[in-house]
Amino acid sequence: MKHPDNIMDVASLQPDYLGFIFYEKSARNFDNEIPSIPEKIKKVGVFVDASISFIMEKVTQYDLKVVQLHGNESPDFCNALHKDLEYDVALWKVFSIKDEFNFDTLKPYEAFVDCFLFDTKGKLKGGNGYTFDWTVLKRYNSPIPFILSGGIGLDELENLKEILTTDLPIQVIDVNSKFEIEPGLKNLADLKTFTQSLSIL
Repeated sequence: MKHPDNIMDVASLQPDYLGFIFYEKSARNFDNEIPSIPEKIKKVGVFVDASISFIMEKVTQYDLKVVQLHGNESPDFCNALHKDLEYDVALWKVFSIKDEFNFDTLKPYEAFVDCFLFDTKGKLKGGNGYTFDWTVLKRYNSPIPFILSGGIGLDELENLKEILTTDLPIQVIDVNSKFEIEPGLKNLADLKTFTQSLSIL
């Protein structure tokens, strides 16, 4: 999210989370004030190889309830950040997938991370606009729940219906670029159609 009016419009759909990117190289970089939204909507701060001090500054400034790490953050970094975060602030770590993935990579993070997030490996740090091969997730072997992301739009509803009937520990469906008019500006009508369709799956 980026624009105050659009934030309020999307908040009216009552999502569980709204994301704000704090990464200057992103076209979605957020440097505005977040308008007052319902407390039950948790604000997610997205960071890419940022310092712990920068992350903690934004957590305090915006009352973030989730920190999402989208860079090359190490297990040691996640451990140190985890110690600094308040008990009610969750830590999510992103891993990008294309055609295959070694899930053993996740083990060193499991003690410090509340959720993993899987998106599509591409040229950009997120927002590449296409999905990865979800069959890779059949080999998921971690006890930590995960978030499904990466190019999810209206065209993926049937595939979502199928994967949500599996026993995979999917906690959140993350959508972004497929619902954008421009970076950071969401198409409310399409999001409404998506959330209504998803609610009956």
